[in-house]
Amino acid sequence: MIENKLGITDVVELAREEERISKLKAVQLFESGNLDTWEAGTYETLAKIHQHLFEDIYEFAGKMRKVNIAKGNFRFVPLLYLESALKNVENIPQSTFDEIIEKYVEMNIAHPFREGNGRSTRIWLDLILKKELQVVVDWSKIDKQDYLLAMERSPIKDVEIKYLLKQALTDKIEDREIFIKGIDASYFYEGYHLYKTEEL
Repeated sequence: MIENKLGITDVVELAREEERISKLKAVQLFESGNLDTWEAGTYETLAKIHQHLFEDIYEFAGKMRKVNIAKGNFRFVPLLYLESALKNVENIPQSTFDEIIEKYVEMNIAHPFREGNGRSTRIWLDLILKKELQVVVDWSKIDKQDYLLAMERSPIKDVEIKYLLKQALTDKIEDREIFIKGIDASYFYEGYHLYKTEEL
């Protein structure tokens, strides 16, 4: 069970509250306009997004993880190499759709936070797409199982995830509902209880 500021000890209850609070915080972030002032494609911006979404829930909000994480049989970047991996991700170009999705895939492999990577990184991705190409992903158009399988396979072959995301692009970059769909945790089956961790 992950420690939290809410004092919740039940996994299901924590997941429910985490989603509710992070959605409210995402709406605040969208409506404040602050997100649009942050530099697209940097780790610093991703950390700011993560901190904003989860600061009321976790002490580690916006802070790099201190554990190694695996999901299923896949191990994310080991802690030893995490900082250099994040620098490498920042240096990936982001002027075309393909480059941006490759950058998104690499950030997912890095998985810099203890929890909440998916939600934060989807907002981060949309910010890059918005600033570079004047489009965002309409996440409601993506089948969740297809997305999960494509993301699982993306470190080896990113053709599927590129195809899925390209089909769901929209120029409604100021649409709040489209923005909020990206952090629908239950939609994407996200949750810390799916991770295996090694405390260091």
